Amino acid sequence: MEHLVSREQRGTQLSFSLFYFLVFFGFGALFPLLSVYLKDNVGLTGSQIGMIMSINPIVMLFAQPLWGMLSDTTRKPTAVLTAALIGTGITGIIFSMGESFSFFVSIAILLAFFQSAIVPVSDSISMSYVQRTNTAYGSLRLWGAIGFAVSVLVVGKLSETFQLTVIFYAFTFVLLAGAIVAARLPRDNESLKVSLKDGFRELGKLPSYLLFLVVTFLVLGPILANNIYFGLFIDEIGGGLAGIGIAFLFATGSEAPFMKFASSWITRLGMKRILLMAVFISAARWFLYFLEPPLAVVYATTFAQGFSVGLFIPAALLHVKNTAPAEVGATAISIYSAAGNGLGNWFCTFFGGIIMEALSILHVYLFFGCMTLLAFLILCFIRIDSRAAAS
Repeated sequence: MEHLVSREQRGTQLSFSLFYFLVFFGFGALFPLLSVYLKDNVGLTGSQIGMIMSINPIVMLFAQPLWGMLSDTTRKPTAVLTAALIGTGITGIIFSMGESFSFFVSIAILLAFFQSAIVPVSDSISMSYVQRTNTAYGSLRLWGAIGFAVSVLVVGKLSETFQLTVIFYAFTFVLLAGAIVAARLPRDNESLKVSLKDGFRELGKLPSYLLFLVVTFLVLGPILANNIYFGLFIDEIGGGLAGIGIAFLFATGSEAPFMKFASSWITRLGMKRILLMAVFISAARWFLYFLEPPLAVVYATTFAQGFSVGLFIPAALLHVKNTAPAEVGATAISIYSAAGNGLGNWFCTFFGGIIMEALSILHVYLFFGCMTLLAFLILCFIRIDSRAAAS
């Protein structure tokens, strides 16, 4: 019987790993090259591109609670996830049919609405599973980083060989395949309950938590917006579509090993030290890009993304979990996510487009560097309990 259960768990873990690989492969196929497509194939301006690419995080802030309510009401998060994947995939192919700015705005809103359900609902399903089976969440989630890294290389080469519209076909095909895998994920799970009213009341009494939200906004905003502007930056310094794929492969591929060993590093070096190191290296990377280094130097320093993303995110989540009272822990994490993934992402994507149009793509990275440096300075004054590293 134990052997049977073990074999079942291995099959379920394989399904989770394949799911994350496919979903983030799809994301890597579309989003890093979408800004290049809108600029070179459609001819949109920098501010127009920034507006379209900033739609996703704004829609996410409003759509995610609706998807959560639907998941809670139906008690069928796997079915909700499958439907969202199908909707996202179909909307992606419609994106390739656009010609006008207004059409792209409309489709971007629809795409963001469906896509906003994928990560939170799937993470809710996987967290329920890992808590029930004592499985390591990082061992499942790191396949997302691998999928994204492989995708930008493969789809980048396909785009250069054929045409840039291949990003939409790859996105749709892989997400529909992900929907098939999602339908096989565990169904006996419950969505997380989040009380924003009680959460705000309790968390508002914690100055260190509120300050850390500012840090999250300043750090994750540039990191996520970089997924949009990094392709344009590589293209600007002569990398081409294949170069964009290679750069994203190195950058996102480096996240997986750091993510895997983050827990032991935090225990060994302390949480605050890890956070400070991750933020400092992230700021240094943005300032380096402002100086327009040779392409080879950019390739050589992309590992900084693995260090900053692979260490900051797990350390930040652990800090939030240990800072907030247990009864509002889920709320604390949801607000933390909204601060960086929602508001920070939108702010940097939107204003990055304005800066790129007024000045250059290099000045976008100067803007990112200044934001992240400010986060480093604020983080120096935030009290972070060293015992959290050992928890």
